[in-house]
Amino acid sequence: MAATILVVEDEPAIQELISYNLELAGHQVFDAVDGVRALELLKVVYPEVAIIDVTPSIDGYQLAKRIRSHRHGRAMLLVGMTDWSGGPEGSSADAFDHRLVRPVDFNFVGRLISRGVDV
Repeated sequence: MAATILVVEDEPAIQELISYNLELAGHQVFDAVDGVRALELLKVVYPEVAIIDVTPSIDGYQLAKRIRSHRHGRAMLLVGMTDWSGGPEGSSADAFDHRLVRPVDFNFVGRLISRGVDV
């Protein structure tokens, strides 16, 4: 059974790469280019997983915290994905179950999804 996954990424080429690999693995993917669209989709598609672009401006962390504040979002697997290895510590960072630095191994991402979601 496939997972429903929300991909939040503002770079079209990266979003396409992530979505393509997840769809190739049999998952249903919904794309959002920003946090506003992600929160809208959260209310109608009820994803089990969100893969969120984390930028140095901290927007991805704030989005993860907002997702966690939704009843449905508390049980979601949240994966932060970024191009840089830094990031906040403490409560902002704790909103994610995993934080990955690109480039990522999509086989590893698949294992995270399988362990975090009953697929």
